[in-house]
Amino acid sequence: MNNQEPKHQRRVRYKGTHPRTFKEKYKELQPEKYADTVAKVIQKGSTPAGMHISICVKEILEFLQIRPGQIGLDATLGYGGHTLEMLKCLDSKGHLYSLDVDPIELQRTKERLGKLGYGPEILTIKQLNFSNIDQVISQSGPLNFVLADLGVSSMQIDNPERGFSFKTEGPLDLRLNPHKGISAAERLKTISQDELQGMLIENADEPHAEVIARAIISKIKKGTTISTTIQLRQIVKEALKFIPEKKRDDEVKKACQRCFQALRIDVNNEFEVLYEFLEKLPDTLAEGGRVAILSFHSGEDRLVKKSFKRLYREGVYKEIAPNFIRPSLEECKINSRARCAKLRWAIKA
Repeated sequence: MNNQEPKHQRRVRYKGTHPRTFKEKYKELQPEKYADTVAKVIQKGSTPAGMHISICVKEILEFLQIRPGQIGLDATLGYGGHTLEMLKCLDSKGHLYSLDVDPIELQRTKERLGKLGYGPEILTIKQLNFSNIDQVISQSGPLNFVLADLGVSSMQIDNPERGFSFKTEGPLDLRLNPHKGISAAERLKTISQDELQGMLIENADEPHAEVIARAIISKIKKGTTISTTIQLRQIVKEALKFIPEKKRDDEVKKACQRCFQALRIDVNNEFEVLYEFLEKLPDTLAEGGRVAILSFHSGEDRLVKKSFKRLYREGVYKEIAPNFIRPSLEECKINSRARCAKLRWAIKA
């Protein structure tokens, strides 16, 4: 019998000032222990690994005008940045409900907020798709304020195991809830060329949709299983080799971003979910209730704008944003992921 103790495995060291992989960034992954390192990363305009920097916080809070004693909802909890700021406004009076479909990040955020002193007496967190907002009302009653941040959290994008980014090797998954539905890899196995081309156009306005769809389907027909993020990136890169060399790298990067976006929207039914949320939203708001929605691409913004305008004409909303609000230049410098954000709001009649 071998009684030797297992050899101690040293943690992967933080290599210089620019560690390459997600797991190497152990200082960024422990913000409570390495606050100085996290602050330096943010100062440089980057998002620390495992974190998410909330967008348009000032603009959102100015509009929502949250007062102690009110009842509100953060429809998309994520890292909890917006939730935390709204809780501060409530000042331990009233209640905030927060929803998320991601069981992995939801639990981490719940623990993080709990350590800051926000327990069930002031905060209720549910693993629920925000399209089911009507299920919250039976417990909460009419809501004084609602926020929906439609962006994917940085924690999901940066973690290669979730398969959201074309920049690192990982499974081609893209599901917000990895335990439900089918992955992007599974989706590609059964999709037709016409359907894929339409998806790339509708979900991401991809100008090279036909070329990319043809290349992907050609690989699949030849027996290639596209199961990783890098495999898909390589196919897009090969499909666009006709682009002049000076412009190619930039075009490939943008095309990859759009392809991953289109697939993510599809496997998570994001447009259908948003439409259902917008239809149910007015019935959940109290008289004078305020809603702010932060979107990150044209398809989402169009749905929000059309819904708000239609319901304003029908007298459901007494006021809506005349135009979308962009993050400030200062915020975009600090957080590059804020650049494409658009904020719209409405007030219930």
